[in-house]
Amino acid sequence: MKFLKYATIAAVPLLFAAGCETTATTQSQIDQANSNANDAKAAAMKASADAQAAATAARAAADAANRAAAEAKAASDKADRIFQKNLRK
Repeated sequence: MKFLKYATIAAVPLLFAAGCETTATTQSQIDQANSNANDAKAAAMKASADAQAAATAARAAADAANRAAAEAKAASDKADRIFQKNLRK
C-alpha cells in the first residue's frame, strides 16, 4: 500500500507535466496569429465607428421626433383655443 501511495505521488506530477506540454510553434504560425489579431482589431474598430455613427443618427432622429411632437402639441393647443373661442361666440 505504501508503494502504491509513493508511486502515485511520483507519477501525478509527471503526468501533469506531460499533459501541459505545448506544441512547438513556428514563426509563420505566430505571424499568422498576429495577422488574424490585426484583422480582428480592424473589424472591431470599423464596427465601433459604425455603431457610433448609428448612435449619432438615432440621436438626430430622436431630436427631430421631439421637435415634431412639440409642434404638433402647439398646433393642437392653438386649434383648441380657436375652437373654444368659437364656442363662446
